Amino acid sequence: MPNGEAMQEQIQAAISGLGPAEMKDTLQRLLASRNALNGLLERPPPPSRRRPRRAGPVTYRVRVDLNGTKPPLWRRLDLASDLFLDQVHEIMQAAFGWTDSHLHQFGSGPGHYDPGSEHYLCPFQVGEGDSGVPEEDVRLDEVLTEPGDKLFYDYDFGDGWQHTIRLETISPRPSSAPRAVCITGRRDGPPEDCGGVGAYELICAATDPAHPEHADAVAEFTRFYGDDIEPDSMRTTPFDINEVNDILGSLELASEPAGSATEPEHSLPGPLDDLLRAIRTPAGKRELRRLLGSALLDHPVLVDPATAARMARPYRWLLDRVGDNGIKLTSAGYLPPAHVEAAVAELGLGEEWIGKGNRESQTLPVLHLRESATAMGLLRKRNGMLLLTSRARAVRTDPAALWWYLAQRMPPASRDQCEIQAGLILLTVIAAPAEGDPDVAVARLLNAIGWVTGNGTNLHRRAAGQACWDTKAALRRLGALTGDWRSEAPTTDGVTFARAALQSWPAHRGAGS
Repeated sequence: MPNGEAMQEQIQAAISGLGPAEMKDTLQRLLASRNALNGLLERPPPPSRRRPRRAGPVTYRVRVDLNGTKPPLWRRLDLASDLFLDQVHEIMQAAFGWTDSHLHQFGSGPGHYDPGSEHYLCPFQVGEGDSGVPEEDVRLDEVLTEPGDKLFYDYDFGDGWQHTIRLETISPRPSSAPRAVCITGRRDGPPEDCGGVGAYELICAATDPAHPEHADAVAEFTRFYGDDIEPDSMRTTPFDINEVNDILGSLELASEPAGSATEPEHSLPGPLDDLLRAIRTPAGKRELRRLLGSALLDHPVLVDPATAARMARPYRWLLDRVGDNGIKLTSAGYLPPAHVEAAVAELGLGEEWIGKGNRESQTLPVLHLRESATAMGLLRKRNGMLLLTSRARAVRTDPAALWWYLAQRMPPASRDQCEIQAGLILLTVIAAPAEGDPDVAVARLLNAIGWVTGNGTNLHRRAAGQACWDTKAALRRLGALTGDWRSEAPTTDGVTFARAALQSWPAHRGAGS
């Protein structure tokens, strides 16, 4: 089969001698078969230039030049070799003072836009179906292997800022080394939206009275930008190495556990796969992959009978209290006071709640216990009665079976997708277990999915805590979390339970309705 260029030549030769009527007929037939022709006319993708990843991280010293600048504008950086290209993008933005206001892409091959170059795409390009590889799937050591290797980085396709990243040296990497650090550099960075390299050089000359071409540059600036724009209004971005390194130190550049970066999404249990696909940002995907890699999902979960009995005791107590005959609820649908008082006394709930402890609507620990048991399929209401489900009867007398059943039903069922995703993220954070405030991590990943507050702003810690409230309430009752609502941390048993929940989720896929 001929390639695209040969096919174009054949079509041109075929129609060159046709009259108007024949030309019209031929064009109509070509348009009718355009879907078949598209594949022939499209240029085949270039061969992959990615090479195997290194077994362990090393330090790459690279020099990054902004092409076309004279004298050259450049930065020298020490980078961890296992950085992903979306992380390198953030580093480039910080090193040159860019504001990430435009599209970008990386490339490896003969030139920035050479047909033989393989391109690594930003998320927008991936969403548009552009030809190339998502940048978050490519590691730096796949495209830079030996000193002298080059990687292209293009930013703002309008102004056309083309950077060349050249690997200079490779050295052993201390475990304490920063993931990215700027060593030195030359010249201030260009202002955004100034017009490209020529405009940058013009601005440098027009704003520097000592420049030998200053007067001519001021006049040219006025002709180029107009009388109403002063050169000082388009100042370059000062190169302050300390400020650059402060920004680099604040970036989320952590590495991933071994194997997690290449773990195919389809190998995860369905809901975790759905969650990973729902995250829109490369940094968010990487964070979730890192958490899942630390959650040891491929390791068996073992729980001894005594631990299972202790953790599941509140739910077993409630099932025994409901019993075979059920409990008649109040006209408002709550547990009668006698049962609320018994729960407070026998489960020790008085220590965590104020009040008389006799009205369920005002005794939230009891209310949450019943509601979570209902959401997880252990209890149901019928004709004003609270009754055991068949599943509750099957596990009621077996603490280990009840523990596993509760793990399989986490997070509790909800019609709110944000609550389900927040609960699943919380379980992942606990199973990892991740350092720091769990709610902060939940907020960060919910924002990466695209959830926002009612006024369109990012979710904060408190909003994330509210989104995963039902999951946290169940975990508190199981003893999986310790501390109060202002500052909670997982217990050792809680880590085990969260891992069991993540591994057992497929057993109740679709049971949240």
